[in-house]
Amino acid sequence: MAEEPTGPPRGPVGTRDVLWPESARWEQLVARFARRARLAGYGLLVTPVLEEARLFRRGVGEASEVVTKEMYELTDRGGRHLALRPEGTAPVVRAFVQHNPPVPYKAWYVTPAFRYERPQAGRYRQHHQLGVEALGSDDPDLDVEVIALAAGFYVELGLSRVALAVNSMGCGEDRPAYLSALRAYLDTHAAELCDEHRERYGANPLRVLDCKRPACMAVTAGAPRLVDFLDAPCAAHFARVRAGLDALGVHHHLEPRLVRGLDYYTRTTFEFSDPGLESAQNAVGGGGRYDGLAEAIGGKPAPGVGFGIGIERLLLACDAEAAFAVAAPAPEVFVVDLTGGEEGRDLAEELRRAGLAAVRAFDDRSLKAQLRLADRSGARWAAVVGPAEKDKGTVQLKDLRGGSDRELPRDRLVAELSGGEVRQ
Repeated sequence: MAEEPTGPPRGPVGTRDVLWPESARWEQLVARFARRARLAGYGLLVTPVLEEARLFRRGVGEASEVVTKEMYELTDRGGRHLALRPEGTAPVVRAFVQHNPPVPYKAWYVTPAFRYERPQAGRYRQHHQLGVEALGSDDPDLDVEVIALAAGFYVELGLSRVALAVNSMGCGEDRPAYLSALRAYLDTHAAELCDEHRERYGANPLRVLDCKRPACMAVTAGAPRLVDFLDAPCAAHFARVRAGLDALGVHHHLEPRLVRGLDYYTRTTFEFSDPGLESAQNAVGGGGRYDGLAEAIGGKPAPGVGFGIGIERLLLACDAEAAFAVAAPAPEVFVVDLTGGEEGRDLAEELRRAGLAAVRAFDDRSLKAQLRLADRSGARWAAVVGPAEKDKGTVQLKDLRGGSDRELPRDRLVAELSGGEVRQ
């Protein structure tokens, strides 16, 4: 066991604190996503951070890197084998299988996810995801709806450089023929692959297509294309998806090497990337169809499609384009109390009950110090109560943006500010 560190505890490696006022940007990001999802009929689903580890072994894949290298696993005091959620889709499908809601079941989520991997910009061991999942229908128009929802969200945030790549992972009937052709091709180029895949490509050659190392990318540039092996139903599904995106004005391009990193994907797969980020890690969201996932975890067959967006990575993309700048909301009123605190306590609560954002100073500060805090807070108004105002039942209302000050009856303050003046 590692030696106990000295000094005050710190956040674990690969995690970060999001302090106010930075967190106001997160709050607005989630609110915008929630509104966009709600307009398309998606409701919020909240699932546990802890799940049975077998959910991800069955769903994500026993041999996947997520399970073998990155998943946080533990045994609780009751001997149950659990895992911290490494991704958002499998828990949604587990909840769907367990509770059997009416279909199509359309849910959105915001959640932390945990992966033991090397921390880097926008990629943490605890990161946060936004996503939607739609279960119970294999209609290609549902794929279009899901992709368009994500594409519209990027546009709403002011991102203009995000590119959408699409591909088809094929169906159960056509994928074996493709895997055989891809494996044969890689056999002839094995010596040129990266160290990781040179000896392991035979187990799952699709992972070589997902490799971002230059050696593997050079080899796979000439590899057989999965779209050339699609059977008629699968090809028709993909054609309908692309035609639907065209009809909605969602610009996209075919990327034959796009296979995504998780084992449960079938048919449509897609990824959004931003060239302003590091080239090897420039994805800002992606997803696809996973028609066999419900069955893989022990439920009845239920097709599904969805996507996930990493919040940290998305905000980096916004910074790169100087988009989605969010100022922390300022209070509307700063209450200055020179009578010992009771008046400020009561007046601030009265203003809040009336729907006005009101803050105050503490620790019996001087008038000068409180007005300095009031100006720093960004509030439009300072409501000052001193001994003379307390005796008269009045309040001094100061305009912190340079307007005129005035004295008014205490019982008129809420009415004056709620009438719209404070929001001008």
